[in-house]
Amino acid sequence: MATERIEIPLIIGGKEIRTGKTGQSVMPFKHGHVLAEYHMASPEHVQQAIAAALKARKEWAAWPWEDRAAVILKAAELLATTWKATVNSATMLGQAKTAFQSEIDAACELIDFWRFNAQYAQEIYSEQPANGPGVWNQLEYRALEGFIYAVSPFNFTAIGGNLSSAPALMGNTVVWKPASSAMLSAYYVMRIFEAAGMPPGVINFVPGSAGPITDTVLASPDLAGIHFTGSTEVFQSMWKAVGENIANYKTYPRLVGETGGKDFIIAHPSAGPQAVAVAIIRGGFEYSGQKCSAASRVYIPQSLWSEVRDRTIGMMKQIKMGDPRDFRNFLSAVIDRKAFDRISGYLEHAKGTAKVLQGGGCDASEGYYVEPTLIQTDDPAYRLLCEEIFGPVVTAYVYPDAKWHETMEILDKTSPYALTGAVFATERSAVREATSALRNAAGNFYINDKPTGAVVGQQPFGGARASGTNDKAGSRSNLNRWVSTRTIKETFVSATDHSYPFQGAE
Repeated sequence: MATERIEIPLIIGGKEIRTGKTGQSVMPFKHGHVLAEYHMASPEHVQQAIAAALKARKEWAAWPWEDRAAVILKAAELLATTWKATVNSATMLGQAKTAFQSEIDAACELIDFWRFNAQYAQEIYSEQPANGPGVWNQLEYRALEGFIYAVSPFNFTAIGGNLSSAPALMGNTVVWKPASSAMLSAYYVMRIFEAAGMPPGVINFVPGSAGPITDTVLASPDLAGIHFTGSTEVFQSMWKAVGENIANYKTYPRLVGETGGKDFIIAHPSAGPQAVAVAIIRGGFEYSGQKCSAASRVYIPQSLWSEVRDRTIGMMKQIKMGDPRDFRNFLSAVIDRKAFDRISGYLEHAKGTAKVLQGGGCDASEGYYVEPTLIQTDDPAYRLLCEEIFGPVVTAYVYPDAKWHETMEILDKTSPYALTGAVFATERSAVREATSALRNAAGNFYINDKPTGAVVGQQPFGGARASGTNDKAGSRSNLNRWVSTRTIKETFVSATDHSYPFQGAE
């Protein structure tokens, strides 16, 4: 696939559209190598996609849920078999994921999303109210009125496949804007939908610049919902725009978003140093720290610090970085120039304000490479402990053993985010204390494990505070957001007398 250079069109109402205005998909680890040219949508094309979605909704929403689920389940089977190598390869080449990281994302997680969502949909549709004598009560799970806007990020192929298909499974139709830096894999996921028998217009594939596309979508009176994964700032701006336009919509749009994170590891003095060190390596540096859940701040007691530090640095020195097609590499380049510049800016700041214990190097001459970096600070309010970096940078704060409880309070208040976090302790009392004290600090909380690697059906994913609406991707609660229930009461023998028996009493 690396020898190919393909053309990616818009797909609106089942038709390919080539606008003539194009962008390029490149290898992040070899950014001079172009994988694809993708056509970019104008506001007029977005209007066409909205019209196609509204047209398709009439039939799609009327289909029995089993037929819609059959399309999604067929997509899962295609990805598990004939399409697996293609989507995995596109993810490795276009998003710089290693074979393992691509497999657990583009194949396993997306297949799980599609199969588990079909199961959760069945559970939702089967839930019906109780009946009284002579009365039959029903709940009808209707698709939302209008269309859904799905906006997916670069870092997980599976997220794009889920953000677009979860509302569709429940009878909605979708305008999908994939991330420009993950266009190759998103395009092949769209092709899987078509191969699975998804009717034209149910999911409309609209690449392009985020601003003009989003402005056009949010101005439409038919907007029924937003399914989003990306930055906190972008989601908040969308929420604000929806609020300002609220009187123009035909219905109140459902806003579902998973946004930023400043994910943590906190170790109790009873924690095992090796387990903590491995969690830092895998939790902080896999996929170059570009997972929403990646560990980026750690709190280590003084009594463990020297051993945790030395073990972590020892493993960091063994890590190989480079082309993901070389299976000896643990990680590859970050996604693009913008990410490289942002992360390298944080590292330059750290070199003058904290201790860079290992790493810190950056090189964009061939690919966007940032070395895995471990930083130590004595300031619990230090910038790199508070702000989302989204790169292979972990900052450590060493606390006095006696200030375990105070440190948990600091951790809880340091960041506006609340996505993932982990506690390491062998004393059960410490686990209980952390679980309680950090109840609201993470939507996905891990005990003696790294804060990454949520599995569909096992750890539904999502956070609160500035990390999103916590509607848990890959769960029944997420699918509930994409239906509007109607209660139907049918009385088999209608009343024929307006009066009641008590009225005849003397």
